[in-house]
Amino acid sequence: MLMLFLTVAVLHIVALITPGPDFFFVSQTAVSRSRKEAMMGVLGITCGVMVWAGVALLGLNLILEKMAWLHSIIMVGGGLYLCWMGYQMLRSALKKETVKPTEEVSVELARSGRSFLKGLLTNLSNPKAIIYFGSVFSLFVSNDVGSAERWGLFVMIALETFAWFTVVASLFALPQMRRGYQRVAKWIDGVAGALFAGFGIHLIISR
Repeated sequence: MLMLFLTVAVLHIVALITPGPDFFFVSQTAVSRSRKEAMMGVLGITCGVMVWAGVALLGLNLILEKMAWLHSIIMVGGGLYLCWMGYQMLRSALKKETVKPTEEVSVELARSGRSFLKGLLTNLSNPKAIIYFGSVFSLFVSNDVGSAERWGLFVMIALETFAWFTVVASLFALPQMRRGYQRVAKWIDGVAGALFAGFGIHLIISR
């Protein structure tokens, strides 16, 4: 049992560290808005991971195998949402003006709750999450794993996700990072938007 927990823990942290929509959303929110808003996004992402983990532990791979149409709907819906997020970031980038180093840094605050919802939807539409929980993760959780172990894995995955993205949010919310962002905000938002749109298009094409 210990080996199962260690294997899943290492597997999950590697999946988290690999940059994807979740990482870009948290980091971009932290540098462009505030740590508080980024943490709201982290909570949303953690809830999304809990949904995926719960469904995976109940047999997500079997559901996707028997209901191919559901898999296609999830992929297309997630892809469209990521494309929309990318479009919003690209539009924001085109409206931004380069801030001179001497100018005072301003922090753009989002309306309460929006970062949580965006974080949740970003994770639920994340192609990495669909592939990871629907195939790779399921390989290590066989029918022999008991309910107590499954609950333990569920809690461990949620805590690991929250801890990792808290570190990301705290790092990118540092004043030095925010000042650096303000100088190149237009380009960072543009690149982030292109990446989100790219993730979305890839998800739709590869369905």
